[in-house]
Amino acid sequence: MGERKGVNKYYPPDFDPTKHGSLNRYHHSHPLRERARKLSQGILVIRFEMPYNIWCDGCKNHIGMGVRYNAEKKKVGNYYTTPIYRFRMKCHLCVNYIEMQTDPANCDYVIVSGAQRKEERWDMADNEQILTTEQEKKQKLETDAMFRLEHGTTDQSKLQKAIPSLSNIQEAQSAWKDDFALNSMLRRKFREKKKAIKEEEEKTLALQTKANLSIPLVPETEEDRKLAALLKYHSLDSYEDKQKLKRTEIFGRSWFPSTPVHGASNSKVNSVLKKLAVSRKPMPSASSITSSDLGIVRRKSRDGLEGPQESGEAPEPSAMKEVDENIPGGSSSETHYPPDVETQGGPSSTSILSSSLVADYSDSESD
Repeated sequence: MGERKGVNKYYPPDFDPTKHGSLNRYHHSHPLRERARKLSQGILVIRFEMPYNIWCDGCKNHIGMGVRYNAEKKKVGNYYTTPIYRFRMKCHLCVNYIEMQTDPANCDYVIVSGAQRKEERWDMADNEQILTTEQEKKQKLETDAMFRLEHGTTDQSKLQKAIPSLSNIQEAQSAWKDDFALNSMLRRKFREKKKAIKEEEEKTLALQTKANLSIPLVPETEEDRKLAALLKYHSLDSYEDKQKLKRTEIFGRSWFPSTPVHGASNSKVNSVLKKLAVSRKPMPSASSITSSDLGIVRRKSRDGLEGPQESGEAPEPSAMKEVDENIPGGSSSETHYPPDVETQGGPSSTSILSSSLVADYSDSESD
C-alpha cells in the first residue's frame, strides 16, 4: 500500500524528474507511508507477533503466543555487533502498554514492562538442543588450558555416542547421492510400464472388436488362468454317436404302450372280468383244472370248430346260465381261449389262466 502512488505510473504535468527525482518526493511522502510517521525519532511501526504466552499487568488477561500487534520498533543498543531492538505495543483488551526487547545472548525475548511471562520454559540441554557459547565461557576456553582439555574430552565422548547415528544418516544420504542415475532408472521403469499398459490396451481393444463387446474387460489373474485350464469346452459325444444312441433307444423301445388305453370298451371288459372273478367257484385242490371247474362254457365258433379238444364233457346248463347272467345286458356270449390253456395243469396253470383270461366279443352269437 505504501508504494501505490509510484506503481500507478501517473505523472502530473508539473512533474520534473531532474527536480523531484521520484513521485514520493513529489508528493512529499515516505514510501512506507503511515508506518514511517515517527521515523525522525528512530521509530518504525511494524507488525509484531507475540513470541510466547504472557499475562497483561493492566487487565490481568492471558495473551497467547502468536497474537499480532502494531508495535513501535526502536534500536536501544548492541550485543557486540548484533543490534538490540525494543518493541512497544498497546494491549488489545485494555490501555496498558507492553514493552519487550530482543536478547541476542540467549536467542530469546525479554519483557521490559507491562506484562509477565507465563513460565513454560525448558532446559535446552535436556532437550539436546544446540547451546550458544556464552562470552565468559569463550574467554575461559581461550585462557584456561585445563578447562579447554576438559571441554574437549566432553566433546569427544559426545561424538563417540553420536557416531552410529551419524553413520546411518550418511549411508542413507549416499544411497540418494547419484540423482542422475536414480532419475534415469525411474524413468526407464516408467517407460517399460507405459509400454506394457499400451500393449494390454491394444489387445483388449482387439478382443472387444472381434467379439463385438461394449463392456470393459478386467485384466486376468493367476486364479483365472488356473480355472480356465481346468475347464474343457467340448462335446462329450460326436454327432454320429448321438444318432447311433438314438437309434438304439428306438429299436429297444416296446411297440405297445406300457399303460392300458382307457376307453368305454376296456372299462366294460374290466367290469365283466371282476364279476367273473367274484362269482367263480373255488378251485379244487387237484392238479388238473378243467373249464367246468372255472365256470367257463366253450361254444362253437362261426367256423364250426369245437371248443373243447381234449375233454369230451358237454357244457352244463347251470354253468351256461351263470355265464349268461354275468354278462351285462342279459345276452349270451362266447368266450374263446387258446387250446393250450386247458391242457396245462398244476399250480402254474392257475396263474396262466388268470393272466390270459380275456373275453372276446367279436365272434360271439346271441342265443
